[in-house]
Amino acid sequence: MKKTENATFAAGCFWHVELVFAKVPGVLSTRVGYIGGKAKSPTYKQVCTDTTGHAEAVEVTYDPKQVSYEKLLDVFWQSHDPTQLNRQGLDVGTQYRSAIFYYGEGQRKAAEASKNSWQKKRSRPIVTEIVPAGRFYPAEEYHQKYLIKRGRGVC
Repeated sequence: MKKTENATFAAGCFWHVELVFAKVPGVLSTRVGYIGGKAKSPTYKQVCTDTTGHAEAVEVTYDPKQVSYEKLLDVFWQSHDPTQLNRQGLDVGTQYRSAIFYYGEGQRKAAEASKNSWQKKRSRPIVTEIVPAGRFYPAEEYHQKYLIKRGRGVC
């Protein structure tokens, strides 16, 4: 039986983040959803109000023999602007924040080291949160693989 691991990242609109990670060799599956908030079983409409505390995020299931967590962190840093607080481009609100939701101490340490390394390459401070994963709520089915289903390469 193949051993897999999970990683969860928030970096703005989850459609874009999912598309980026789905293309990484060694990533076995992705699903978009909500994490880091207070409401139970939040809906997209609720999360869009910016009152639930949830971030739009992508949960990545990967084979660590094919791709390392550190490589996924590099993909994360390269896929968005981690210096923008509670926004990415035109998407504004805490639901679009930059965050790494870690599973275990190993991921936390790797995320912190990676953040420190990438900070040296930036002139502005990185505002990315690094927090324990907590419960991930999958988004509604129509959000899953949204850009892939529509043959689009970007949001």
